[in-house]
Amino acid sequence: MTLADVDDVVAIDPESGATATQLGEELVRPWARIWVARESNAPASAFLLTWHVADELHVLNIATRADRRRRGIARALLEHAIAYAKDNRIRRIFLEVRSSNAAAIALYRALAFSELNVRARYYPDGEDALEMVLALDHI
Repeated sequence: MTLADVDDVVAIDPESGATATQLGEELVRPWARIWVARESNAPASAFLLTWHVADELHVLNIATRADRRRRGIARALLEHAIAYAKDNRIRRIFLEVRSSNAAAIALYRALAFSELNVRARYYPDGEDALEMVLALDHI
């Protein structure tokens, strides 16, 4: 992702919480990794924001435009992040997901994430978060 992508990324999903200010700040953090998915020359259709800290990758935000969902775009971004993790000897990938987000939970499980913990009232509206982890082996 570059600074030129910020407005497109903010427009992807207003409910994701991504703001231009936040994304601008993330772009200058050396530990932040932000990937954007595009189809041809169209505006960004999805993004994935992570932090690479020591031997862990933390998924902070992932979102896909409503009209582009259920097409494998988020899965492709996550697979890219997993490949990045393997290439950089990351041991674990962590994320939180709304306990009501069955589609996202199914995607994460399909990618071998497992449930680690429930974070009660994690979101501002009081909904619980399911903390998930993907443990990577490096032989």
